[in-house]
Amino acid sequence: MGGTTGRSSRPFEGLGLLFFGREGGFMISKEKLKEYAAKLMFDMEESEYETLQKEFEVILKQMDLIEKIPNIKEVEPMHFPYLNDEAKLREDVVDERETLTTQEVLANCFHQVKDQVKVPKVVE
Repeated sequence: MGGTTGRSSRPFEGLGLLFFGREGGFMISKEKLKEYAAKLMFDMEESEYETLQKEFEVILKQMDLIEKIPNIKEVEPMHFPYLNDEAKLREDVVDERETLTTQEVLANCFHQVKDQVKVPKVVE
């Protein structure tokens, strides 16, 4: 995974984010933020979009600083920050007194399909 093959020279480039130059920096457009908010089904006030734009500007400046670290493109990405060989999973214990039957669950749901709860689609 090391090296620069297939990696962008700009952070976040190619992720579908719309950036425009701003005195040596980059910023996400308010229109793109509104588009993402609509896809995630939440509303924001106009002032919140401006705050979010400023926060993205800070993040992008930090990404630019990281990009300037010598040989950063040769560093292997970390998938987990540390190894913990001592971590042990607990045994699953089912308390029959707290378990609901399928019929009890379905009695409280608005939509059901073949003994399953149907929920609205929330991601495109």
